[in-house]
Amino acid sequence: MTPRLSVVVPFYNVGEYIGDCLDSIARQTWTDFEAILVDDGSPDHSATIAQEFCARDSRFRMIEQENQGLGPARNTGVRHAQGEYLTFVDSDDLVTRHGFEKLIRTLDETGSSFAGGNARRFNNSSGVRPSWIHRLPFAQNRIATHVTETVDLILDRMVWNKVYRRSFWDEYGYQFPAIRYEDYPVTLKAHLDALTVDALAVPVYYWRERESGESITQQKFQLGNLEDRFRSAEMVMDLVEGPQIPREVRRRVHAHFTQIDMLTLMMAFGAAPPEDEENLLKLARRMMDRLDDSELVRAHGYDRIQHSALAAGDVDLLRRLARFRNDGGLRGGSRALPRRGRPWLLEQSYPGVHDQRSSVPKELYRLPTKELSLATSVQHVAWLEDGSLSVKGTAEIRHLETKASSSLRIALVVAGAETQLAVRRFEAIDTHGDPALAGFEVRIDKALLATLKETAAPAQFVVRMRSGRLRRHDKLRGQQPGSPAWPPGAWIDATSWVQPGQGADGAFVLRRMVDSCRLTAAEFTGGALVLLGRVPAELKEPKLRINRPLADRDTVLPVALSGDGRDFSVRIPIRSIIEDTNPDDPFSQRTTRAFRLIGVDGEERLLLWTAGPRAMHHFDQDRLVTLTRSTGGYVNLHEAPLRLPAEDAEIVAIGNGKELRISGPALGGDGYEFHWRRYLDDSDDHLDVQCRRTEQDGRWTAAVTLSELIPESAVANATDPLASLADWILFAAGPDGSARAVQCEPFLSSRLPIDAGQDGHTAALRPHSGTLHLEVR
Repeated sequence: MTPRLSVVVPFYNVGEYIGDCLDSIARQTWTDFEAILVDDGSPDHSATIAQEFCARDSRFRMIEQENQGLGPARNTGVRHAQGEYLTFVDSDDLVTRHGFEKLIRTLDETGSSFAGGNARRFNNSSGVRPSWIHRLPFAQNRIATHVTETVDLILDRMVWNKVYRRSFWDEYGYQFPAIRYEDYPVTLKAHLDALTVDALAVPVYYWRERESGESITQQKFQLGNLEDRFRSAEMVMDLVEGPQIPREVRRRVHAHFTQIDMLTLMMAFGAAPPEDEENLLKLARRMMDRLDDSELVRAHGYDRIQHSALAAGDVDLLRRLARFRNDGGLRGGSRALPRRGRPWLLEQSYPGVHDQRSSVPKELYRLPTKELSLATSVQHVAWLEDGSLSVKGTAEIRHLETKASSSLRIALVVAGAETQLAVRRFEAIDTHGDPALAGFEVRIDKALLATLKETAAPAQFVVRMRSGRLRRHDKLRGQQPGSPAWPPGAWIDATSWVQPGQGADGAFVLRRMVDSCRLTAAEFTGGALVLLGRVPAELKEPKLRINRPLADRDTVLPVALSGDGRDFSVRIPIRSIIEDTNPDDPFSQRTTRAFRLIGVDGEERLLLWTAGPRAMHHFDQDRLVTLTRSTGGYVNLHEAPLRLPAEDAEIVAIGNGKELRISGPALGGDGYEFHWRRYLDDSDDHLDVQCRRTEQDGRWTAAVTLSELIPESAVANATDPLASLADWILFAAGPDGSARAVQCEPFLSSRLPIDAGQDGHTAALRPHSGTLHLEVR
């Protein structure tokens, strides 16, 4: 029978990745597919791995051709495809287990021309995180829409997170050009040609970001790559010319190219060899000539300086501007400089500002007053012994030095009423990498916490700062990794729980929950996970709903009530969880389940974690089941292959130095070794520093002296003082030699960061996307 879906997978020199890619396709919940593997003359062992898949799964078949590039290889795959629907997968990426099914189901319901879904980025050093380019197009479900009414779909420039109706594909005769960046001309034309499009917020695709920089999109500064990028952009801009294209569509395309592709050409001057600079200059000028002047004028001030230098042909300044930007010079915004002769006017301290004969108009360096805005961050959140909440962070006015003469006021806003807080200020590293009076701490005592309203909007913090004549105010925001992102909650009285966290607008807020639906204890016993807790009085005849958010699959279990009828217990069989080995996350191989109690009237309540300050683990059949908390403090259940969790961390003084100790439960037996790994720049190569491993009372400890993690020849970045000298990730190598990053347990994240000085450097332990990083500066 003809399969309903054809999956086209071109491959070239991806032996390290293609097995995982094909495995993610084979695991799909949508099983009625054919996978057409196009060997584009691959010189490595990729074809051997592909052939093995074909031999054991009849849905996979391979086609060989001489190397022609990704676009032609995709075209070859399409010619051999037979399905009603068509999709593309890059051979170093992964597909979520439910991805194809969700996209096909919506197409069956709506009749749209194609459907697309959200994407995630992933690699070894940074874990899994949202894809920035897909954030706006797939922020929410948009069914049977069109790019002319959902203009954010302009940003949806990749071909692989979609399923196309084959009849639609053939009607318009799409062909990928034989260049890099071949996706966007096809994708945008399909958006314009489509009758309607379905856009799903759920992630359906995992997009690999290699440490080595070998992928096409990471070789972005090579001249040949840039030439292909420009050809692709020209094709796209040609598509949006003409009176039949809505003005807003054309404007957004030009705005996107100004922000992304033009920027890349400007940055290339910092890496181009001298022999390429003339050709790069011509290419960048051609790009600028194609872009609307109205969008160039709207660009960031630094971009406009680069555009002006480009128009003047000032390669020397273009080179300096690019290197400043590439080296992180814009990270915290430049320091404001008083203009020579007119000190009341401020200028940006960018390259070229003091050139005697500058090719760039002086006014482009002027610092607008509106850019002197308030910048805040939340660095650490903790509950103190007296029951008060400590919030530490930084506050400064962008571009200005924070002096002792400045003033800082912070108020807690509850239902519109402000309460001024005592502010302790201290020296901290500001956004420019300099020590300054930017740090602050406020403490909210139990009496003030008791004034939080349960049903009103969450309480928030308002920060007001004065520096000289400047006065700025804003909400407290900018949560950093660690406890600000995983803030601990606590009881403030017998029935009220306060949970810090992020509000809907990104501000830092406090929520009060009274008589919440909560977990009080749990245990793994008799082949089951037993949950104990308490339900609110108004939740009648509750049942437990276990939800897999990424798969839209629910299980409902009965709940036993006792005591006053509000204490509950529920028994969750573990075997069915362990035996369901088709994970929702194709990279970590992890499946997450959330818990809700539902009443007889359909009312639902999330289950708040108020049990102990440590996760619970059950290891069986090489699978790890972990009961833990979410970022918001609710109960989650994770199931995955064994990845050792870290639960405690400390830096202790030893002799003349300091030692970093990480510890966790000894799951999976002996034979594990620990090391801190640092990936080299633009490389999959890495350096490892072995840890000293000990085990006691069923727990492992991995210890290393901090001096071992400070590079001997490290030189601080003069342009970006906040750049790390080294970024280490903790790995555990199993008995079979395979190494995986150690998982940072949420309860440990809620106690981080911790830092210490060593040999004139600062080492800070922070979590990033579930992995432990030690950043040395």
